[in-house]
Amino acid sequence: MNKIQEFNKLHSSKELLFLGNAHDLLSALTLEKAGFKAIGTTSWGIANSLGFADGELIDFDRHLGIIKTITANVKIPVSADIEAGYSEDIDGIIHNVLRTADVGVAGINIEDSMKKSNGLREITQHCKLLKELRVALDQHGFEDFYINARTDTYLQKEYPLMETLERAKAYVDSGASGVFVPGLKKDDEIKEIAMNVNAPLNVLSLPELTNCNKLEALGVKRFSFGNALSDKVIAYLEKNIDDLVKLMDTIHLYRN
Repeated sequence: MNKIQEFNKLHSSKELLFLGNAHDLLSALTLEKAGFKAIGTTSWGIANSLGFADGELIDFDRHLGIIKTITANVKIPVSADIEAGYSEDIDGIIHNVLRTADVGVAGINIEDSMKKSNGLREITQHCKLLKELRVALDQHGFEDFYINARTDTYLQKEYPLMETLERAKAYVDSGASGVFVPGLKKDDEIKEIAMNVNAPLNVLSLPELTNCNKLEALGVKRFSFGNALSDKVIAYLEKNIDDLVKLMDTIHLYRN
């Protein structure tokens, strides 16, 4: 069984797939050692680790280099978060996805948010992308490559449920393997989407959304914590550096 097949199988298991999110090789190796069955990269965490904000502000080659390093050094499947594909046109996005598949990942997250303007990509346009993406992957030997179609309706819309259902169904019909809805947190809405979309539902950990058993019962198949680990690492570094500076100031005063 190759990594793509292994990753797909994890989404059809009775158990919810708890995906650990890595931002560099050390975090990936630590997650693997902790027992995670698969890893997803976090674009937010990768960008922060290089001193940038999220939003495709770093060079794609640099981003892909980190994904490649992680994939080459862990034994478990890796899914790559490549935001909206690092291009404004379909051909450019497909080229970047194929390059990502070439480094050995088992899947990607691809989102419908616009990067150089506000709002979401128009549904028919995004469906066209997904259809052409699936064909290109199949033609290049990446059959069943996992396309996790992220929709940012819950991050951008005031009343997102109905549009989320519309987009999720259309994305799956266009070739998406699963649907990722960050910001979704109400039990009844989670259950409605899980029941009405014929593909695994991925939700993002939030302070009030951490119970894997409950999410599994609601129909969620995949659960990830996004940039939470990288944020904690940064917070830990800042606190300890601040404490270290205070200690050094105290020693300096004592010596004087």
